[in-house]
Formats: sequence, C-alpha cells, structure tokens
Amino acid sequence: MKIQAAVTHAQGQPFSIEDVTLSGPKANEVRVRIVATGVCHTDAVGRDLGVSPYPIVLGHEGAGIIEQVGENVTRLLPGDHVVMSFAHCGQCDNCLTGHPTVCATFNELNFGGRMDDHTCRLHQGDADVHTFFGQSSFGTYAIAHERNVIKVDKDVDLALLGPLGCGIQTGAGTVLNRLKPAFGTSIAVYGCGAVGLSAIMAAKIAGCPQIFAVDVHDNRLQLARELGATHALNGRNVDVVREIKAAANGGTHYAVETTGVPPVVRQCLNALRPLGQAAIVGVTPEMSIDVHNDLMAEGKSMIGVIEGDSVPRVFIPQLIEFYKAGRFPFDRLIKFYDFSEINQAFEDSRSGATVKPVLKLV
Repeated sequence: MKIQAAVTHAQGQPFSIEDVTLSGPKANEVRVRIVATGVCHTDAVGRDLGVSPYPIVLGHEGAGIIEQVGENVTRLLPGDHVVMSFAHCGQCDNCLTGHPTVCATFNELNFGGRMDDHTCRLHQGDADVHTFFGQSSFGTYAIAHERNVIKVDKDVDLALLGPLGCGIQTGAGTVLNRLKPAFGTSIAVYGCGAVGLSAIMAAKIAGCPQIFAVDVHDNRLQLARELGATHALNGRNVDVVREIKAAANGGTHYAVETTGVPPVVRQCLNALRPLGQAAIVGVTPEMSIDVHNDLMAEGKSMIGVIEGDSVPRVFIPQLIEFYKAGRFPFDRLIKFYDFSEINQAFEDSRSGATVKPVLKLV
C-alpha cells in the first residue's frame, strides 16, 4: 500500500515527507495506522551519525491502531490501540530472564535497517527503504513484530502515548526498574528533557525526599520543580557538586545522567556520597575517568541503563496506570506538531524550547 513517510536519504539530511510503498504484515507481524509518534534524540542520532543504513524511515515512539494482523498473531486484534517499543528477539538468555533491553541481537534488530527475516517492508520503486527500531513510525502506517507492540487502554488519549515506548520509559524505568531507590534516599537527575523529567516523576513515586534537578534551561528546571524536584540547579550559575553535597549530607545516594556530556558525567559521580550509584543513560563520547578517585576510593558505582531496563509489555501499562491515578503526569512534557513540521520539531527539541515533541499524523 502507498503511505506517506519522512525519508532520510543520506547522513545529516533534513527529513523529507514522500510517498513510500509498505508491504503487508508477514507472520507474527501487525500493520499499525500511526496516530502520533514522539521525536527522540535517538532519531537525531539515526539521521546524523550514520548508525543505520540509508535511505531509512526513522521514528521509534509510535502509537496507533492495528488495522491488519499477520499469521500466528494471537494477542492483538484489528482495532486495538497500541504503543510500539524497541525490537528484541524474545529468545536469548537476556530476553528470557526479563532484560530484553540487552537482547543479544538488539543492535541488529533496532539499527540494522531490516526486519527479523532480514528483508524490508518499505520500498520506493525497486529500492529498499530501511526500518528503524522494528517500526519506522515516522510514517502514516508501520509494520512491527507483535513482540514490540503493547496493547493499551482505549480510554487514554492515544496521541499522548507514543513517547512511553522509549524516552519516558527510559527515564522512569531507570529509577523504578534498575536503581530501585529505597524509601528516604536521595537522587540527582542531570538533564531535564523528557528522559530526565520522567526520572524525576518516578523518583517522586518511589518516595525520595530529596530530588535534585540539574539543567541549564530555567524553563525546564521550573517544570522539574512542578513535577517533583525538591531542588533545581542551573549548572551555568552554581557549583552543582558543592550545592548537592551541602544539601544532601555529603552527596546523593543515586544519580541519573541523561545528557551524555562528559563534564556532566563527572559531576554526577563527584556529587554522589560514598557507595552511591550513578546510572548513565545518555549517549556519551569516549571520555577519561579517574576510576580510583571517582569510583573505587569511595565504593561508588556507575552503570549503563538502556530503555530503563524495562519489559515494555509490563512496564508501559504500569506507567499508564500511574498517569490515570495522577501520579505520573507525563502529558505535561508534550507539545504537539503536525507531521509536516517534523524538521521544526527537531530544532525546537535541540534548542530546549520543547521538552518532548510529538508528531500528530491524524
């Protein structure tokens, strides 16, 4: 079938909305009519850094309605409202033990440009157009494997839900699934975009009495305060490490680092108390860390966390229940854009003007 999709033809090129042919779903796959899709930093990485083959349709935070199911699909039906998340094999040791975010074939399935059977579902003429994260949600329709499709309640605005599949799940899951802060412990969150603010809301759910938000945008720090942060620090104006250590009795128990900026990574380690733990979720370039001073001397630890160490079919419905109960107001992060405004949405996100852009396709 003919669809409209935002095609990236070469590294660093702006998105171009074009006609694309979408093949039907094969066994264990579904066709989803995209209602809305989040715009994430990982999409910028896919466009600008050449991590996947071109041409490609990016997008990996899709939400929509199932219109067709392939053979062997048993738990999803046409008409179901769904959120799409990352692809995983479902068969390796990590998938089978509840850690699909570190699936043995994660990079191949999400960045390799092809579906499980090594073929493409998107085409322009005789040429393949590659797939991103097993979905390519920057289009009016998408094909996805049923493993990475999550059925959601129909009584929640579907247009809001796409970002739960990656960015929001990453921030909240890093706190609730991986760090699991004990009641009464302190946490600092570095970077108050969608990932960081989701971590702050999760820390409030977990009962952390001290939640430090660190950013360089005052508008984001204000929102962080409103969502649960007890302290808001602008890294351009204050000595973050000194302020946190003074307020948190020598440092925080936990930290979530979302920026990927090496000096900020070092800040998050230095502002931990002894035995503190930092979770790194931002894409960080190669950097040098004094392991003895920053980690070993005080028993600190630093871990990497992908997609919040989540099982999306379990965790995303949980986040929706928190939202319905008024405890996880992620809708306050979102600004809607028309699909035709995709390039502007990216620029606004990069400038800090928008926390979480979401493209509406219908």
